[in-house]
Amino acid sequence: MKIYTRRNAAVGFLTLKAIQRSVNRKRKRRSGIRVAAYVGLGLVSAGILAAVLAIALKHRSGEIEEAALESDAESEIVGEYVTAPEPVPAT
Repeated sequence: MKIYTRRNAAVGFLTLKAIQRSVNRKRKRRSGIRVAAYVGLGLVSAGILAAVLAIALKHRSGEIEEAALESDAESEIVGEYVTAPEPVPAT
């Protein structure tokens, strides 16, 4: 009985190719370093976005406070309006 036949060769060849494909698929998976880099980049981006939003909200609340102070200042009487009226000259 022969061990090396065309059928055995074909089965062995196909088996070898299937094993190589499965090994190549495992190699194509992302490495841990690359995944960690992507996660770090995402965290940095989220931090930058949070900082920009905080600055924008602080700036907006500062404008509201300034508007409130201006409206309070307009309702107060200050300066020359507080002084007594000018005396009438004697003739």
